[in-house]
Amino acid sequence: MLKKFFLPILMLIIFFAAVKNVEAGHIEEILARGTIKIGTTGDYKPMSYLNKETGEYEGIDAELSKIIAESLGVKIEYIPTTWPTLTQDTLDGKFDIALCGISRNYAREKVLAMSDGYGVGIFGKTVLCRKSDAKKFKTLADIDKKNVRVMINPGGTNEKFAHANLKNATLIVFEKNAEIPHQISIGNADIMITETVEALTYIKADKNLAAPLINEPFTKHSCGILMQKGDQEFLNYINFVLAELRMDGTLERLENKYLRGVE
Repeated sequence: MLKKFFLPILMLIIFFAAVKNVEAGHIEEILARGTIKIGTTGDYKPMSYLNKETGEYEGIDAELSKIIAESLGVKIEYIPTTWPTLTQDTLDGKFDIALCGISRNYAREKVLAMSDGYGVGIFGKTVLCRKSDAKKFKTLADIDKKNVRVMINPGGTNEKFAHANLKNATLIVFEKNAEIPHQISIGNADIMITETVEALTYIKADKNLAAPLINEPFTKHSCGILMQKGDQEFLNYINFVLAELRMDGTLERLENKYLRGVE
């Protein structure tokens, strides 16, 4: 009788002990490995961009990656991913965390874990176009016309926004996100659906481009650091790092430099 009573309790104890070990194990695994695996698309200025000339990642997410690695006393091992495969790669555990300008939204939070937001109040969906066309595009209705070619990268929130809001415009999927601004500039498309921070970066780099609605974005959101669910200890640690960076002014300095264009 006692055996029948204690067996279910014993099984529960073993289960919760196993869960506790899983939660505690991720940081320990990173420390033992000596590296933190960071997934990134490397195609998103000014968030995470792979400089082909130097072979180094640049942007605010590259800076945050270095700070997180240094806080743990480990090195960074970058794992390339893509926007269409980002969720599945995270679920498959190909990397410990992902940083590449990843929007915080309900769809991601349902299946993955996301850190507290950064860039709060800065990010929003907007458009990039040629400067000569800037006066044509003042609203979504101006963009949603059959003769307007809208170029989007696959798999991310830009593509979702375009499909949800543009029913008449011609949508062109272009896989290399970092090259879309140039495609707009040379006339292969008219509009790029993008983020305010990305638009700001490209209009500074190419005088042929404009972002007429950059101060009136269609949406507002923040970015977060992505990881698998089920490791609350690791998520707490990442949020702790972000909280420390907010408190000592580092995060504001990085946001000013990369997202607001203020040195």
